[in-house]
Amino acid sequence: MTKATKLLTALPAPQRQRLMDLAREVSFAEDARIFEADGTADRFWVIRSGAVSLDQRVTALQRVTVANLGAGDLLGWSWLFPPYRWDFGAEAFSPVRAYEFDAHAVLALCEEEPRLGFLLVRTVAEILAHRLEMTRGQLMDRYAAPRRGVL
Repeated sequence: MTKATKLLTALPAPQRQRLMDLAREVSFAEDARIFEADGTADRFWVIRSGAVSLDQRVTALQRVTVANLGAGDLLGWSWLFPPYRWDFGAEAFSPVRAYEFDAHAVLALCEEEPRLGFLLVRTVAEILAHRLEMTRGQLMDRYAAPRRGVL
């Protein structure tokens, strides 16, 4: 498996600085809901410290964790693709500090600076590809393993 791509370290210094000019520092308490599936995706975060669980609602009362994110990880990618709705929910698993980015401001910057836009989209695509690869591995581990009593 490939190493996870980290958004800020993957961008060259000039583009990273232009993006960071739009950042605002935020924090979330342990167990805080950061966003809900199907909510408006109008921002994203880069986690500085702490842990976040991405989850999917299975029933009205049950959520299943689909991924855990930590320092350096991108939280939220739905802001980049119509219809701009969250695909998952997110909850702080521990106290979290993060850089928050307003999606509209970032998209406007990408329009002004196409090279930054290209690098940002390519990096997000690499992050998503890595997460899909990790999910595929987890599914293989879970469902391909022989079960006792089953031939």
